[in-house]
Amino acid sequence: MKNTADADPAPRPAFVVAATHSSAGKTTVTAILLRLLRERGLKVQAFKIGPDFIDPGYHREITGRPSVNLDLWMMGAEGVRRSFSRWSAGADVCVIEAMGGLYDGENGTEKGSAAHIAKLLGLPVVVVLDVWGMTRTSGAVLGGLMAFDPDVRIAACVLNQVGSRTHAEMVLTALPEHLRELVAGWVERSEHLRVDERHLGLTTVEENPTGAAERAAAQMASGRTVDVDGLLAATRTAWPDPAGTSAHQPPRGTGPDGPGVRLAVARDAAFCFYYEENLRALEDAGFTLVPFRPTVDPRLPDDVAAVYLGGGYPESFTAELAANRSLADELKARAGHGMPVYAECGGMMYLARSLTGFDGKGAAMTGILPIDVVMDRQYLSIHYVEVRTQVPSPLGEAGRRARGQEFHQSRITAAEIEPNLYEVTTSTGERRRAGFALDNVAASYIHLHFGTHPEIPRDFLGAALRYAKKVPVV
Repeated sequence: MKNTADADPAPRPAFVVAATHSSAGKTTVTAILLRLLRERGLKVQAFKIGPDFIDPGYHREITGRPSVNLDLWMMGAEGVRRSFSRWSAGADVCVIEAMGGLYDGENGTEKGSAAHIAKLLGLPVVVVLDVWGMTRTSGAVLGGLMAFDPDVRIAACVLNQVGSRTHAEMVLTALPEHLRELVAGWVERSEHLRVDERHLGLTTVEENPTGAAERAAAQMASGRTVDVDGLLAATRTAWPDPAGTSAHQPPRGTGPDGPGVRLAVARDAAFCFYYEENLRALEDAGFTLVPFRPTVDPRLPDDVAAVYLGGGYPESFTAELAANRSLADELKARAGHGMPVYAECGGMMYLARSLTGFDGKGAAMTGILPIDVVMDRQYLSIHYVEVRTQVPSPLGEAGRRARGQEFHQSRITAAEIEPNLYEVTTSTGERRRAGFALDNVAASYIHLHFGTHPEIPRDFLGAALRYAKKVPVV
């Protein structure tokens, strides 16, 4: 007889929301589904496949819980499994928003695709089918997705960009019966659901001119034609048992050195790009995270021993950042006295002497790094990367390895320091030097993922502790 303690976990709804291609409506339909599930009082855990920071912000707004990235390049297969298992603990339902098309992975392969992640986690797929301008052809597309890989379980379909109820009925009538049974509803085309795009992606939730209440109303209205009960029934599955990955985590904000060392984390509309796994890893190492707003706060939070400046859109807030001289001057003075500062992409741009926007207008930044940065619409750098540190820094001794990504439309046009922080190898094999280590500052365009590299947060904590002992924090 099977021991009760060894029984398989009870099935709960969990699924990957995927589509035929980018811009088919995954983000829109995912938001609607999250809203419908949340309105039922369910604890909903959202995830995002890939490195994107913007979609998780909209997930968090709806669910009230952090949305977590699942990225095969940065995390590896075991890291993806471990992260899903840990963050799904305690949730009633999990919704994973895909990236790109269902079968589209690295360099035209399956690797890292929504299909790959679904198979890796043993989860079903809900297909978003953009039917704008189609009726009977919808069946050919959905049938092709079903037949392409028998190991991918497509459990349901939501028709998107429907022109009207009559259009939806025409599509449903044209579908063969076995495909019609998969359809869990439709979403009509609506400008109220639209999120405008700008350089490097959608408008962030922090900068979206449409209010949260208006977005919620539009999502609920558009969800009236979605069969939530049918969707939940079709996607029930046995999740990976979270016991082995969450029960032994250290208490958040504490570590081997006792109460958490206070880490100032820039969190406002200009700096909003952070991986939740990174924040959790920093807490698990022993940091207490203290948010601050570089656009408005006149000084750093009290008693902090280190600073983390994430990415975002500082180029949209150059006037505010330049005007906040008291904070910039304090940050420069504290860095000059050895306070550990770690900065990624937009954070590095804030550490520069100047930042020039797309409009050609330059603004003074903190001047901690002797570099000048210019936005350039003709330039785009987008890579997955593996890095190896070349010098000691707040990230640890030379030789530290990690993976991450870079995605930016700015260039360093002048520098009085050579790139010395990382030896970088991109996913396509290109090798170069990147990033800057200056005193106790480490900065680059690269967003690292700490999930599989707990030694980096621990070394960052060690640098903060050494600074706190040398210079009493205030």
